[in-house]
Amino acid sequence: GIKMDPEMDPQLKIGFIGAGNMAFGIAKGILAGNVLAVNIKVSAPSTRNLGRFQELGIPATHSNTEVVSGSDVVFVAVKPHVVPLVLNEISQHVSDRHIIVSVAAGVTLATLEELLPKNTLVIRMMPNLPCLVQEGALLFARGSHAKQEDGALLRSLLHRCGLVEEGPEAWIDIHTGLSGSGVAFVYLFAEALADGAVKMGMPSALAQSIASQTVLGAGRLLRDSGKHPAQLRSEVCTPGGTTIYGLHTLEQGGVRASTMSAVESATERARELGRKSAAGCRK
Repeated sequence: GIKMDPEMDPQLKIGFIGAGNMAFGIAKGILAGNVLAVNIKVSAPSTRNLGRFQELGIPATHSNTEVVSGSDVVFVAVKPHVVPLVLNEISQHVSDRHIIVSVAAGVTLATLEELLPKNTLVIRMMPNLPCLVQEGALLFARGSHAKQEDGALLRSLLHRCGLVEEGPEAWIDIHTGLSGSGVAFVYLFAEALADGAVKMGMPSALAQSIASQTVLGAGRLLRDSGKHPAQLRSEVCTPGGTTIYGLHTLEQGGVRASTMSAVESATERARELGRKSAAGCRK
């Protein structure tokens, strides 16, 4: 049945409503696990985004209700303002065998539960763009009717997507600022690294390729070593060497405080959007 681990239940049926980058990234991760493409179905209003799903062998449709009727776990991956319309449309097809996983930014569990039938199992999740290459960071929070084993099922479905963690709903907005928006902060930094090298005389294409590899390598070493970033940083700093000179310049530029403030303002914005969406969804 649905409560079993998908390792034991390869017949679990997965549905996606919405066919954007997040849906595609999650679908690729699920396929990398042991779910077959024929057990997944995706719906979207236009054909524009469905092609890449079909290339993976995933059946596509324009009918949201068809997806829900044939699925055990349904990922709602549409823009936040479309969520009330979609949930309203699929509500009569949602039963107690379903797990509804919302990936819509800022739409709270309370709002989701209010828009769906009583006792619906709801999970709210926030992925990030690197899900597209199975290196995502995903945080999910369980609704009031979702049990621990529902969380465990989601975890085992998504374990190939990257890092999957569970936490209280309040952390989701923080995760949005840290990781959802955080990837863009890292891109800004990578771009600036390359610009610095160009300024010093390196060709742009080479600078960009070295900058991206530097960010990737630093990230992998940080994750795989399990060391605190300060420790790795001090290991790079030889006394009187190049790195400490560069770090001093970064500190003068206030990079650390700017980064903390960026996570703070992105988080505040996520909270604000959540409040707006809750107000907009009240019946």
